[in-house]
Amino acid sequence: MRTLKVERLGRVEYGAALELQKQTERAVLTGEQPDTLLLLEHPHTLTLGRRANEGSIIAPEKVLRERGVTVFETNRGGKVTYHGLGQIVGYPIIKLSPHREDVHRFVRDLEEVLIRALNDFEIEASRIAGLTGVHTPRGKVAAIGVHIARWVTTHGFALNVNTDLSYFDLIIACEGEPVTSMKELLGREVEMSTVEDRIIEHFAEVFEMSPA
Repeated sequence: MRTLKVERLGRVEYGAALELQKQTERAVLTGEQPDTLLLLEHPHTLTLGRRANEGSIIAPEKVLRERGVTVFETNRGGKVTYHGLGQIVGYPIIKLSPHREDVHRFVRDLEEVLIRALNDFEIEASRIAGLTGVHTPRGKVAAIGVHIARWVTTHGFALNVNTDLSYFDLIIACEGEPVTSMKELLGREVEMSTVEDRIIEHFAEVFEMSPA
């Protein structure tokens, strides 16, 4: 069974996390480091994926500045996504070769990890055919956008735990589908580290790895 190195990093600026992903990607590709899952939280950030267009951000620059939001262009799939406080961001940097060389399977597996974690909190979560991410009857609770080069993955998922959902009003997210959070669904704040514990456990299960 392959080893999974887990790094729980707390709050990290988006640019610094991008650099860390690049370093980790090189180390995983060369075998210097085992498959790695980075778990962290970003300050208020909007990221533009490869399918984003200029109209994806509907708030004027003045509003973004006032609310302390920075904007980054990235090479992940998808459109525009909000990252911010109270959200768990996961960056799995893992080698899919030789046995998991299937992009769609990788995305479905990430969805499965989050669905199982949410089920642990008695949240009814599922996929919607044709869409990426994890959904509930009250809206989308997790976004997924990945990049794969030489069968090593970067970028990943963002799960709304105690997230201030008003920041999603700054963008046109995910075909205009409503968004929700664990806090909104449960009617209470959720301990972030507890959610991370469940994500780590289910990630190891789904990807058949042993957490280091």
